[in-house]
Amino acid sequence: MDMSQYLEIFIDETKEHLQSLNQSLLQLEQNPEDTSVLNEIFRVAHTLKGMSGTMGFTKMAKLTHDMENVLQALRNNQIKATSKLVDLLFKCLDALENYTDNIVNSGSEGSNEYNEIIKELNDTIQMKSSEETASSGKKTADSSEPLKEQNQHPTSGIKLNQYEQNVANKAIEMNMNVFKITVVLNKGCVLKSARAFIIFQTLEKYGEIIKSEPKVEDIEDEKFDFEFTVVCVSKESAEVFQRDINGIAEVDEVIIVPVETAEIKNSAAQNESDSNEADTQTEGEEAQAQEEKSESNTVSQAHKTKTGKTVRVDIDRLDVLMNLVSELIIIKTRLAGLNGSENTQTYNETIEYLERITTSLNDAVMKVRMVPVEMVFNRFPRMIRDTARELGKEIQLNMSGVETELDRTVIDEIGDPLIHLLRNSADHGIESKEKRLEMGKSAVGHINLRAYQDGDNVVIEVEDDGQGINVEKVKNKAIERGLVKKEIANTLSQKDIIDFLFKPSFSTSDSITNISGRGVGLDVVKTKIEQLGGVVEVETEAGKGSKFIIRLPLTLAIIQALLVMVGNEKYAIPLSSTKEIIKITPEQIKMVQKQEVFLLRNTVVPIVRLDKILEVPEVERTKKDMTVVIVKKGEKLSGFLVDSLIGQQEIVIKSLGKLLSGVKWIAGATILGDGNVALILDVNLLAV
Repeated sequence: MDMSQYLEIFIDETKEHLQSLNQSLLQLEQNPEDTSVLNEIFRVAHTLKGMSGTMGFTKMAKLTHDMENVLQALRNNQIKATSKLVDLLFKCLDALENYTDNIVNSGSEGSNEYNEIIKELNDTIQMKSSEETASSGKKTADSSEPLKEQNQHPTSGIKLNQYEQNVANKAIEMNMNVFKITVVLNKGCVLKSARAFIIFQTLEKYGEIIKSEPKVEDIEDEKFDFEFTVVCVSKESAEVFQRDINGIAEVDEVIIVPVETAEIKNSAAQNESDSNEADTQTEGEEAQAQEEKSESNTVSQAHKTKTGKTVRVDIDRLDVLMNLVSELIIIKTRLAGLNGSENTQTYNETIEYLERITTSLNDAVMKVRMVPVEMVFNRFPRMIRDTARELGKEIQLNMSGVETELDRTVIDEIGDPLIHLLRNSADHGIESKEKRLEMGKSAVGHINLRAYQDGDNVVIEVEDDGQGINVEKVKNKAIERGLVKKEIANTLSQKDIIDFLFKPSFSTSDSITNISGRGVGLDVVKTKIEQLGGVVEVETEAGKGSKFIIRLPLTLAIIQALLVMVGNEKYAIPLSSTKEIIKITPEQIKMVQKQEVFLLRNTVVPIVRLDKILEVPEVERTKKDMTVVIVKKGEKLSGFLVDSLIGQQEIVIKSLGKLLSGVKWIAGATILGDGNVALILDVNLLAV
């Protein structure tokens, strides 16, 4: 069978399972006795083993199989989840991630077999086995007796409901056979669910399965040991089933028991007895049991509904859909702009209806593209854990707002900036344990990673309770590097000094380490965030900590914009960056340190003459009043001088293409209702 068609699904699901494994291992490190976490880790490892084995990735299957052995010993309390063992499981996780990366890049696992990790896993099991052999050889022999007895009566636990009993009785009346068939798989079976699937197919060739224990869903999810029981109705004899099932690889034993009518009646009587026994509960117990059952069913149903209605869609297909919606919006705007005397009331109503439909369609497509920031955040707890160990510090990462949603294209880009900020907080921000205790702080440093929606923006904050930014040290470093003269530096505000941290190759570290000191970090953060149409702000207090605030647009595709005229050309300013529009006179403009400014409610606002910067041909201006669009970049305000306002409009952002990608001041372009093109101003670059 050609498995390449399933490769993309395998990669996507493997990445999800590895992320789940990462989170569970972090939880296990905090709560080594938590059996639910252990079971989840075991389930993920088992699923990965099955998936990789099916796809033919034998190295991944081998590694996860050995992981399973260790995890099974943990579940059985034969070994303890020590710090050393958790580190070993993290090594396994890293190895699996490397295998996955190789598969993504080349389609194969690569040559590395991670023999050292496998040896460590096997050594852990061998140590456990040696201890068991030395201390409880007789106990092990005794414990096998109940299992043997259980195998002699494997079908005693299966019960038929009323419908199943009726089907079986009807089959017996028609001289058909009803069998209880128990299949015991080899303990070394790698793909239990796949093996069970083959057995079910074999059974269904000769008859109909009316009951399975465990349930079919559990068998598909490998939620069973190495045996399962089914009740099968067939015209064939037991020998046929025995022969064909025994011929399937990795089947150790097949036990077939014919079912008689009397046995079915006994099953019915037992069900009735169980029902009567349940009726003897007190009202309080019954109500509680009913409530728990109802809640369980609700959760189960919700899970099934969610799973059944989820479809994986390639992001490129969503991009195509978004482009089509964009074109529809452009046509809608164009139709709305056709103002003629022949436009009837019906025409206007149709345009309004079209506008509602396109807006709803746009919102629907946007929601499809939105994914929670949890997708990015989940990788950081492990990173902080490893960074803290490398630095010899105790750091706790607290995350909130992980359900906040962002456009998929933005999500894919914010990972690296956040990694830089978090490592910066861990290295520069959080003090050593000894220093924190001297300062009266707790020994454990805290980094808070938050996300929340603020209007048309999503805000992500990275805050630590460390020592804060040494503003004086930053100022001296800036003077030393010639970024600012000493006399000017002494007049700068704290915010202006902190801005030097975002200059390329700027670092205050005294030594170069694996984490910092090379001057690479915050400049990358600023560049990437501004490319996404966002801004970075910094708040700090000496001895208390620092906070980096990232503001990002919800989407990069369709935005509300203010259309303005500069000379004879039209430009668009994103409405999310626009604070207000005012009129001023030339007399209100003053010159401060070679920069034009004016006073707005006791706040000094620098003037940006767009016609000069954008090199727009001069036009004759007769008006004395000047129109100023006040825009904000973080907490800073700037005044964009324009000739006139056109109005607010929903616009579709189009890329300028490779040939114009290096043009400054321009963030993109849009097609207006009249078919002309308007350039979208890059507020982050233009704002002073």
